[in-house]
Amino acid sequence: MPELSPAQKKYLLQRKKEKYFINISRILLFLVFLILWEISSRLGWIDFFIFSSPWAILKNFAEMCRDQSLFVHIGITLAETLISFFFVVLLGIGTAVLLWLCPKLSRILEPYLVILNSLPKSALAPLLIVWLGANVRTIIVAGMSVAIFGSIINLYTGFRETDPDKGRLIATLGGTRKDELLKIVLPSSVPLILSTMKVNIGLCLVGVIIGEFIGARQGLGYLIIYSSQTFKLTTVLMSILILCVIAMGLYEILNLIEKHCLKHS
Repeated sequence: MPELSPAQKKYLLQRKKEKYFINISRILLFLVFLILWEISSRLGWIDFFIFSSPWAILKNFAEMCRDQSLFVHIGITLAETLISFFFVVLLGIGTAVLLWLCPKLSRILEPYLVILNSLPKSALAPLLIVWLGANVRTIIVAGMSVAIFGSIINLYTGFRETDPDKGRLIATLGGTRKDELLKIVLPSSVPLILSTMKVNIGLCLVGVIIGEFIGARQGLGYLIIYSSQTFKLTTVLMSILILCVIAMGLYEILNLIEKHCLKHS
């Protein structure tokens, strides 16, 4: 590997310092927020019953960890999210490929996909409960419904925007539509697919929580709705914070997968 010039070393050092500064600033901002929240709660600047406090949330978290009830709720929500995400990726890519292979079918279905994607998914949840019953299957379908239609539209649009000159080259060399798909469209769409997956994991989590609000007896969504009905607002806030951590963790995992795939592509 060639030795870096002084200017390059200076630039890399500057970028490294900037990265450290941003990370430290994020941590400090979060800590300041927690400290102000705790102080405001203790001094009565905010209503403790409504807003709770970081220390009360931490104690509640420790208590629920000791009796292991919290792990059940987290595990169920996480499992439902991952299952719905798996089906969204599978059906999203499969349907987008089908629409790309059949342009007439895509023109027929396009307005319906747009309408279904624009429909507020929370409006579907009560219907899903009636149609499928109050069970895990319904919650997984609710999670899928939030992400699937947008995923199909984004992937199909990306497939269509593949360089047409490469497609004509494949046709000139005697290749088929399948060859164009496997050798040009899918390989060039890997960044789009990974980017769509990063968005979909959060949407699936949102859909699962909506489903748990209405038809679940376990899970973080059920814990939130039950605790709000019994005025245990500390548990509500704790559950929301756990959902934030889960969303961040899942996003970062997919972000690492994306970096790994792009690095070796």
